[in-house]
Amino acid sequence: MTTTNPQLTLRLAEPRDAARCYAIEIGAYEGDEAATAEKIALRIAQYPAGFLVLECDGELVGFINSGCAHQVEMADEAFKELIGHDPAAANVVIMSVVIDPAYQGRGYAGLLMRSFVQRMQAAGKQAIHLMCKPQHVALYTHLGYQYVQPSASLHGGMQWHEMVMPLGR
Repeated sequence: MTTTNPQLTLRLAEPRDAARCYAIEIGAYEGDEAATAEKIALRIAQYPAGFLVLECDGELVGFINSGCAHQVEMADEAFKELIGHDPAAANVVIMSVVIDPAYQGRGYAGLLMRSFVQRMQAAGKQAIHLMCKPQHVALYTHLGYQYVQPSASLHGGMQWHEMVMPLGR
């Protein structure tokens, strides 16, 4: 029996990726949690350095997108449209970490996250912030994030938890 290792490629998103990223987003998030196609296209256009995609054998299967802020307000819904985003700011705010459900359980989210963290460290960022559902707190803790607090955000009608990863300089 032979096994093949998939060819994995990490790269920055391009405008042509928006439709596929949106399809993954709505397939992985419930209801109002998912970003709209317009928000995804805006995030690629306004901060491509913070929008990392993962390809498996040439097919886009996951991504991380983010923005940067001087002061982080995790419950700020306007920031999801990059209102207040400044690419020069020291704090990175992750908006989505998504793997196509058909590709989940293969360690791809961890691979994507580790590469993203390295890129943000290389860019001189001071910290990465994110919000996650309760069932993902342990995963992000394992990846090096510290638990901050339950979030005031009820995005998508759900309870979220704030986490942060200080980046060594």
